[in-house]
Amino acid sequence: QVQLVESGGGLVQAGDSLRLSCAASGRTFSSYAMGWFRQAPGKEREFVGSIAWSGSTYYPDSVKGRFTISRDNAKNTVFLQMNSLKPEDTAVYYCAASTKAYSGSYSSEYNYWGQGTQVTVSS
Repeated sequence: QVQLVESGGGLVQAGDSLRLSCAASGRTFSSYAMGWFRQAPGKEREFVGSIAWSGSTYYPDSVKGRFTISRDNAKNTVFLQMNSLKPEDTAVYYCAASTKAYSGSYSSEYNYWGQGTQVTVSS
């Protein structure tokens, strides 16, 4: 069983930066692919990016160049650095873990989820 706890959300202004953290329990964290998703009110959950066990990353066009995912396997933590934030980035952000080494953009690929952290970007 893996438990994920996100932190770092908050209220920021457009153009600001924010870094989210996701702390994971479990001894096999380094072998998991990790993903970030977000869900705005009234909208479906949206893929934000993923990082494989190797450190390779994958982003959708909506955040590419603004968001960066990294991981610190020694601390069982994955990060989501968000720059140049826009009001449309407002959502609850979720961290997810996959028991596979590589995972993509589908929620069904992930086995464990955090409780989410709210990010609000004001204009």
